[in-house]
Amino acid sequence: MSEDALRVDSMTIAELPDVLAIERASFDTPWTEENFRHEIERNPRAWNVVARRGGTVVGFACAYLVAGELMINDVAVAPIERRSGVGRAIVTHLLDGAKGRRCRRATLEVRPSNVGARRLYEDLGFEAVGRRRGYYSDTGEDAVLMARSL
Repeated sequence: MSEDALRVDSMTIAELPDVLAIERASFDTPWTEENFRHEIERNPRAWNVVARRGGTVVGFACAYLVAGELMINDVAVAPIERRSGVGRAIVTHLLDGAKGRRCRRATLEVRPSNVGARRLYEDLGFEAVGRRRGYYSDTGEDAVLMARSL
């Protein structure tokens, strides 16, 4: 594997500084360190991954595996790596892993204003199946509920 190759692996506590930096650069209301620690250390349904290029964390995702469903909760890519395939690699990794764990469906919520993310999810087979009114507490923006079969 080349030094520039992208790898997606399980997230560890040691990677939290990098994950938090990407989270803060990506969202107006970012998850806290305690949120991530809870997901890594105390949530048996959580599946948290990071994407690395060389030794550098360039993106991550937090998801749940519940009752045959992959629920993608948080995906972010370092600003310098956006539109380079990192987000696609992370979500594809989750979808493939969920299939291997016999999940039948994948879901996520996304802001209607996040056109780039919505296009990526549509390219990966997700369809808008509903709307959660006022879902985002920071702005009151709705969430588009997207889903796809696995």
